[in-house]
Amino acid sequence: GAPTISIFLKPPGVIPPGGSTTICCSCQCGRGSFVLYKGSLKLHTLEQSGSRAEFSISNATYEDRGTYNCHYLEGGTVLARSDDLEVSVEEIRFPRPDLSVLPGHKVTVGADVMFRCTTTHPSTGCYLYLEGQIRALQFSKEQGGYNLSHVQKGDSGRYSCQCYTKNASFQWSAVSETLDLAVR
Repeated sequence: GAPTISIFLKPPGVIPPGGSTTICCSCQCGRGSFVLYKGSLKLHTLEQSGSRAEFSISNATYEDRGTYNCHYLEGGTVLARSDDLEVSVEEIRFPRPDLSVLPGHKVTVGADVMFRCTTTHPSTGCYLYLEGQIRALQFSKEQGGYNLSHVQKGDSGRYSCQCYTKNASFQWSAVSETLDLAVR
């Protein structure tokens, strides 16, 4: 079958103006090249002999906002394209929240874990990020946490969270410190 490319931000989250992040494209591919697009605009080509291409955004501006995706080419033919990755650049208005996990950082397969994202600022909601994943998970306001039931090895990794308030516009917190979850 055709190779699949995953695309993600490292570190994930909303980026403040002047901040930096890396767009990572990863693929079990051959020795072709990765091309990064923003909308239909071709930005960069990276000749690649590994399974991963990294495109840095440094000193981010509002111009860097938008929808990015990666194409993988061999001999000029596009063999695969990634999902779309939304990149947000917004002013950071309040301090970073604290991320914690129960029952702890090391759990066994099949366990239930709960992530909590605690902020001193009255926030509307928070997102949970897992590095390497394109999708952010939304914390439930009622439970004040995010439940992950029957964790698998694939749930291991580096998590962080970020909160927002929605008034006339979205206002964002900084991203929390990261937390590593190990599932054995």
